[in-house]
Amino acid sequence: MTLPTIRPGRPDEYDEIARAWMDSWVSTGLSQASERLLSDLRARLPREVAGGWSLFVADDRGAIAAMLALHRPTLLLDQLMVASAYQGRSLGRELLAFTRQQMPDEIWLKCVSENEKAWRWYEREGFVFEKEAINPVTGFMMKHYRWKRAKVA
Repeated sequence: MTLPTIRPGRPDEYDEIARAWMDSWVSTGLSQASERLLSDLRARLPREVAGGWSLFVADDRGAIAAMLALHRPTLLLDQLMVASAYQGRSLGRELLAFTRQQMPDEIWLKCVSENEKAWRWYEREGFVFEKEAINPVTGFMMKHYRWKRAKVA
């Protein structure tokens, strides 16, 4: 099996990207799929890109398998969302490797505390827990993590 191609996301794909994002988020069990959630995610994409996101997708022969949003100025991995049909195939690991190419020295991320599967995965991938704080917009308790490149002696 060949992995999907990671490439920049395009504005004409925002609807499909939002659907993959919602599918991934719903797979955590922390929310239910709804037209309102999909609409919110659709509206958020152009707003976040205008605010500095570098948006990437994993393209599986024309289907959006995952989305990745990086905010390079703050070294933030903001979103790494793999559609449920593509989970368990190492696509998340490929997206994380791509992220480390984009931000090779340090990466920050926030993960919903209730999403234990995700934060445990980030810990296995070398991210170190820094603190917890409530997201004022969503009300979710967020775990903040940082990864730093190991210094070579």
